[in-house]
Amino acid sequence: MKTVGLVPRIDKDFAADLAREMVRWLEERGYEAVVEAESRVSGVPTAPGCDIAARADLLVVLGGDGTLIHAAGLCNQREVPILGVNMGTLGFLTEFPHERAFPMLEKALEGELTASRRLMLSVEVRRGSEVLLAGAVLNDAVVSKNALSRLATLEVSIDGRPATSYEADGLIVATPTGSTAYSLSAAGPIILPTHDAILLTPICPHTLTQRPLVVPPSAQVKVRLASPGEMFVTLDGSRGRPLELGEEVWLQTAPHRTLILRNPEVDHFTILRQKLSWGTR
Repeated sequence: MKTVGLVPRIDKDFAADLAREMVRWLEERGYEAVVEAESRVSGVPTAPGCDIAARADLLVVLGGDGTLIHAAGLCNQREVPILGVNMGTLGFLTEFPHERAFPMLEKALEGELTASRRLMLSVEVRRGSEVLLAGAVLNDAVVSKNALSRLATLEVSIDGRPATSYEADGLIVATPTGSTAYSLSAAGPIILPTHDAILLTPICPHTLTQRPLVVPPSAQVKVRLASPGEMFVTLDGSRGRPLELGEEVWLQTAPHRTLILRNPEVDHFTILRQKLSWGTR
C-alpha cells in the first residue's frame, strides 16, 4: 500500500485532529496521505473524496457508520479496503475504537486484517425505459411517504413474477449490512453480513399479514408504485427523488462489494450484544 485516503466526519474537531495526527504518522513512514477536501480539515493535503477513492490503496474512516457508508459511496465500483475508526462508541460498521487506531492502521498497512466483503445492491428508478436515478447502496433503498401522504400500494415482483402488494407507509429493501439499520427499527430480521440475501421490510403495513421477506441474492426485485400520493425513494439516506404513480424501483445484487476491514478483537455477536444490549435486563 502506498496511498491512504482519510475520510473524517465533517465538522467534528476530534476527527479533524486525529486526521492531522494520522497524516503525520503516515508521512513519517513513507506513505502518501490525503484527506477528503469536503471534510474541511486544514493543514493537510486534501482532494475531493471521489478522486481519493479512485487512487487510494486504503481508506480510513474517522467517524461513525454514516461516515463509512459515505466512504463506500465514493468508491464507484472500485473495491478499496476500508478501515472504520469509530470516534464514539463501537459501531456496527466502524469496529475499531479510536484508542486503537494506530496499531490497527499498522496492521492494515501490513495486510494483517481480514476484509469482510459486503453485498451491495444496484438500484434504478425507472419510468418506462427511462432511468431517472441510478446508484449502488451498502445499506438500503427506501420508498417512503411524506408526513401528509396516505398509505401507498407497492407492487413487488421477484424475477419477473408478482410476489405481493404492500399497503404501507413505505418499503425498505436492504442488504444484510442494512438489516441492522432502518430495517431493524421497522421490525425486520437481523441477517449476518456473512450471509448474502436481499431483505424487504414494509414500513407500518396496513395488515399484520404483510411481513418482511428475505430473498436470495440472485433475485431481481421490482417495486412499482400503484397508488397516487407523495412518495420518495432514497438511496443509503443520501440521494433520492420523488416517486410518481406507475414508476418502478429495480434492485439486484451489485457486481462489486464494499470491503470492510474486520477488528480481530471483536466479532459480529460482540457488536450485536453491545449495540442492542442483548443479555441485559
